[in-house]
Amino acid sequence: MRNLLIATNNIGKVGEIKALLGGLGITLVTPADLGLTLEVAEDGQTYSENAAKKASAFAKAGRMVAMGDDSGLEVDALGGQPGLHSHRFYPLPNASDADRRKYLLERLEGKPRPWTARFRATIAIASPSGELKLATGKCEGEIIPDERGSNGFGYDPVFFIPETGQTMAELGMDEKNRLSHRARAIQNAIPILKEMLLF
Repeated sequence: MRNLLIATNNIGKVGEIKALLGGLGITLVTPADLGLTLEVAEDGQTYSENAAKKASAFAKAGRMVAMGDDSGLEVDALGGQPGLHSHRFYPLPNASDADRRKYLLERLEGKPRPWTARFRATIAIASPSGELKLATGKCEGEIIPDERGSNGFGYDPVFFIPETGQTMAELGMDEKNRLSHRARAIQNAIPILKEMLLF
């Protein structure tokens, strides 16, 4: 069986990954499918470290090859912030995506536009025996002050991609799965998946 455990409980990410890997003949397994409730501390110093921690922990717990990812938004006017701390950028706990977007825009007020930015993603694929491989992807764009679109999550509604004239949240799934940082990282990870799942 070519089973792959997706090392996330984020429903938005699971949907994107399923769309990207749907035609490969891989059975995608979620932590919920296995009754796994694993919390992995994302305290690494790089996206790679965090992705590797997640993939390795889930591979061991689920006893199958697992794919973890870490990603972040880097805004040049904020010196690359929020970056590694994109999900924990808002200073108070239990913040919503809307809280984080509002806080980001408040931090950018008064700074000259365009607010150039990029999303980066690292995919880690780990086996239960400890084998680990990485793939990366990025998507260049800019932050805009008004939210647009409802197809994304996180910072997608304020991340504008000039080549499309749309925000990440306005893109259809097909286009997002061609252009997004996670899509590009997963495309780069497909040869690794084939190797580790013995295609």
